Amino acid sequence: MAVTYTPVLIALLLGVLIGLMFMGFAIFMGPKHETAEKLAPFECGSEPIGSPRVRFSVKFYQVAILFLVFDIETAFLYPWAVLYRKLSCAGTYTALAGCSGGITFFGFTEMLVFLSVLLVALAYVWRKKAIGWG
Repeated sequence: MAVTYTPVLIALLLGVLIGLMFMGFAIFMGPKHETAEKLAPFECGSEPIGSPRVRFSVKFYQVAILFLVFDIETAFLYPWAVLYRKLSCAGTYTALAGCSGGITFFGFTEMLVFLSVLLVALAYVWRKKAIGWG
């Protein structure tokens, strides 16, 4: 069992080693000319104004969480699209021959249920005016 994870372990170790190697090169070989201008705070091309500890509106966090929820929906659509033929096959499915049995609507129905739950959630959020589209 451990043999199957050996390539993953080697890849992780190699990635960490390369990262540490480049970080070491940057620390030991990089230029170190610190000036007052380099040490000054810099935010997006403009001088920072006011305190960085300003309270954000709850609406900001609400929109951010809703974006994540509805954005993750697309992450679930991709694997479903890849496995759609297997999900809709009543018999055995092979990559070369395709479906040996009949075709079912399981894969399509599964995604319809998923999207309808998301549509109800979107309607609820819209009705509660959590997102301002008008």
